[in-house]
Amino acid sequence: MSTHSLNKGYWVGFSRIPRVGRVRLGRLEKYFGSLEDAWKAPESELINSGMDETTVRAITGRRSRIDIDREMEYLSRNNIGVLTYHDPEYPVRLKQISDFPPVLFVKGALPYRDEPVLAVVGTRLPSNYGKEVTRDLTRGAVKNGLVVVSGLARGVDSIAHQATIEAEGRTVAVCATGLDHVYPPSNHKLAQKILEKGAVISEYPPGTLARPEYFPRRNRIMAGLAMGILVTEARKESGALITAKIGVDCNREVFAVPGSIYSLNSQGANQLIGEGAKLVTGVDDILEELNLPALNSQQHLEFVLPENSPEARIARVLTREPHHIDSIVRLTGLATALVSSALTVMELKGIVKQTGVMTYTLIQPAHTGKEYDQH
Repeated sequence: MSTHSLNKGYWVGFSRIPRVGRVRLGRLEKYFGSLEDAWKAPESELINSGMDETTVRAITGRRSRIDIDREMEYLSRNNIGVLTYHDPEYPVRLKQISDFPPVLFVKGALPYRDEPVLAVVGTRLPSNYGKEVTRDLTRGAVKNGLVVVSGLARGVDSIAHQATIEAEGRTVAVCATGLDHVYPPSNHKLAQKILEKGAVISEYPPGTLARPEYFPRRNRIMAGLAMGILVTEARKESGALITAKIGVDCNREVFAVPGSIYSLNSQGANQLIGEGAKLVTGVDDILEELNLPALNSQQHLEFVLPENSPEARIARVLTREPHHIDSIVRLTGLATALVSSALTVMELKGIVKQTGVMTYTLIQPAHTGKEYDQH
């Protein structure tokens, strides 16, 4: 084992000891010259270094049960890398927050130093509106060169990761567990897909299981990695608002998608807008605020539909808002069976998308000739 790897082993060892975070690690390193010397120091010297008695007892009581060589072998065997805040690969933006993690456990490839990163966060139970907004804005961000970071949770987080993968972009998942545990377990396959181009990271050593208090702390890492934080849909009590607040505290741009005043799912995002977050109606709003050029303007195929065909009539009444098939029948005056078959054809062409049970939105413009009188 190399000296460098062995030195990192002591950082890993201290990561397993409660009460020893960035500030105390820095104090130990400054007093002893290295964490290896701090790890091997007698109790009296630990006290002399400025550690309080409770912390000293935590160190001396646990270090004898931690096998540094075994720790490093386990990490190597599971392809888990270790970054300390001294390493040049440690994310520069993350070091800008006051409580940055002293150690990061990493699987996969982190963004490059100057690569633009957008955090996408929101509710675990998004509406159809929230799902579509998250997909569209995430894909737009990816097509314009942004790396997407999120928390691998259900709902908006998972949608953002998946949309990035589908757009052939890179995404980073920040976990509230050790990297040998995926939470929720249902996202195990998603985590594997993320690793094909991106990374899964955590400040917690292997073997750490999910605990409620770990999730808010995980949010500060997402905010720290990003240039901006996008909240697509969130309730007032959502953890996404914690991420946004941390973003404000560390001078990140905060973006929010407006929603219905009657929707509980939109209360958090609407509140953020009221407090000064940038209102987002399209990816250009994000790019402009981050001073990023629009690398790939959204160019859509325009389908030409026969005038007064069922598809043309449907295309005229559909918008990006979800429409139930009953509403489409009423607006077009067509028979339900005809609307249903036409929607199937339009979905195959990529003009419309089914966003819920018998609910559709327009996703590509279609030229339909002379305007159809709905009335």
